[in-house]
Amino acid sequence: MNVKKRNTRIGSAVATLMVAVMAGCSSIDCSINNKVRTNYRLAGDVDTLKDTLTVSTQRIDGNDTVIYNKVVNIDSLLIPMSYNRDEDVFFFDIKRADGTSAIDTVTVTKTNKPHFESVDCAPAFFHDIQGVSTTHNAIDSIRIKKADVTYNHTKPHFYIYFKAHE
Repeated sequence: MNVKKRNTRIGSAVATLMVAVMAGCSSIDCSINNKVRTNYRLAGDVDTLKDTLTVSTQRIDGNDTVIYNKVVNIDSLLIPMSYNRDEDVFFFDIKRADGTSAIDTVTVTKTNKPHFESVDCAPAFFHDIQGVSTTHNAIDSIRIKKADVTYNHTKPHFYIYFKAHE
């Protein structure tokens, strides 16, 4: 075999290998499947909500968006946070089996922290929860358990206490 052809083949193989390694490294470093969400764990006398719950919020453009639609028999909720607002407002609409309903407004105040992983990755924001408040139609109270919101949403950020009803 000609030495020149062999060197060309080796050079092509090395270049292909380098491109594959560089492409592989940039995709491994990014958190493609990770999402920043808060975990609301039901607590107290009502640790599983038997009623029908819809959770929604209002986007910046003024339109409502539904996060959970008519869920039943839940013990926790994973709710995303906005990137650029210092305060997120959620509407918890509860329909009971007896036909009554209640809507509570949950307001979460927070500090947004830019999170940098790599120049190849999409921007991400983590959050420090400063406070939470709610109306008290169906929700008795909400307590902050873990204020640091990152990709890890396995542990509850909030304990939410619903009022017991007959």
